[in-house]
Formats: sequence, C-alpha cells, structure tokens
Amino acid sequence: MPRVIGIDIPAKKKLVVSLTYIFGIGQAVVQEIIQKLALNPDMKAGDLTQEEISRINALLQTEYVVEGDLRRQVQNNIKRLISINCYRGIRHRSNLPVRGQRTSTNARTRKGKKKTVANKKK
Repeated sequence: MPRVIGIDIPAKKKLVVSLTYIFGIGQAVVQEIIQKLALNPDMKAGDLTQEEISRINALLQTEYVVEGDLRRQVQNNIKRLISINCYRGIRHRSNLPVRGQRTSTNARTRKGKKKTVANKKK
C-alpha cells in the first residue's frame, strides 16, 4: 500500500479512486492533481514509483489543505459558531440537525437523548 501524506491508499484500485481516500480530496481535485503531475489516471495506485509518490506529497502539502489541517479547520469553525451563539452554533451544541432538516420524524440519529423505538405490535 502506498503512503501519501501519512495515509495508506489502496494499491489495487485506480489512482483516481484511491486518492479520494484522503480527507479533503474529491474527484475534481484528483483530476487537477493528475493533470498537473502528468500521471496516467488509469494506472493502479500500487504501480506508483517512489518519485511519483513524493511529487504527489509535495503538491498536496503546498497547494491543498487536507487531512489533519482540514479536520482542525472544520472543528475550529464549529467551535466559533458555538461560541458566538449563532443559530447554527446552538443547533451544533444541542446535537440537532443544522441545515434545516425536519426533526419531527427523521432526526433520530442526532435529536436529543437516546430514545428506544417501539416495535410493531403483532
């Protein structure tokens, strides 16, 4: 398994798919990386040479915010929303859906304290 910026990516999958295992990298960013580094998108990730892996590492560290830095940035944004007591921050603090979803029926995963769901009576 090749390691790219500290993450093991699957060796048997295509490069386009395996690079998306890195947090913060989606399909569009993978296409940019492949185009900038002139890599073959159909090659397997296990076929990458050490030199190509080091070029990918260098590009990701200089031009993109990924993995630990991005996770830290997202957590800081949520903490900021909570600290200024805005609507989204209040929703985050009380573990309710933040983006306008309904809570009367479909928010069991995050709404309030744990509730047991009654089984169907026979």
